Amino acid sequence: MDFTPPYETVDSLKVRLKEMYDAVEIGNVKGVAWFVCWWGGNKMSFFENTKKPEGLGGKIMVAMMNSGHGKLADWGMSFLGLSTDAAVLDCGCGGGANLCKLLKRYPNGTVTGIDYSSVSVEKSKKLNAKTISEGRCCVLEASVAVLPFEDNKFDVVTAFETVYFWPGLVDCFREVYRVTKTGGIFLICNEATGDTDKNDKWTQLIDGMTIYRDAQLKTALREAGFTNIQIHKNKKDWLCVTGQKQEKLG
Repeated sequence: MDFTPPYETVDSLKVRLKEMYDAVEIGNVKGVAWFVCWWGGNKMSFFENTKKPEGLGGKIMVAMMNSGHGKLADWGMSFLGLSTDAAVLDCGCGGGANLCKLLKRYPNGTVTGIDYSSVSVEKSKKLNAKTISEGRCCVLEASVAVLPFEDNKFDVVTAFETVYFWPGLVDCFREVYRVTKTGGIFLICNEATGDTDKNDKWTQLIDGMTIYRDAQLKTALREAGFTNIQIHKNKKDWLCVTGQKQEKLG
């Protein structure tokens, strides 16, 4: 397939965008490179899809996230316990790649994913169709601000590359706390620590994005009720923060 940027008609552009999406889906590096170059003049609108994927651009973004965040997710999950039968909630599940990883990590457990993007939910359901049919996985369109679950439901709650966009961070953390079982863990994993200004370009490019530093996340977690907060960083400037819901005394 020739990915050299041509002059486009509306119809040919639609076809070519579909080709770009297919290229991203199968990991065609040349196709991805073409797409990024072509979208240069519209990069602000395209990268808004990191916040809430919509339309064809959103489908492409979700596919790129699925293929691009694997190593970050593996690193973050290394800080989770080894119990095999946990009930897990992944907030902001995106394209569902992390649901697959969590299902493998907890082979006797259940994994629920939520996302407020219908594009993300559709992709997650498609990717995890087998485990959904088996009753081990569930994907819902919902917001972390109002989680559609009863209290004390999940042993583990995860949030990969998503808290940047949560409205009212402490209130959202309180919702996570509510649905987490006593003794349960909330894990946050970000590709940016906020310790330097090298990622400021993203907050300038994407409206409503905030890159939180570890101290800010720790404070918000404590305000929400979490304790035993652990902070992990690595040389790639990745950040993982965990908090635990412990039984209240008195």
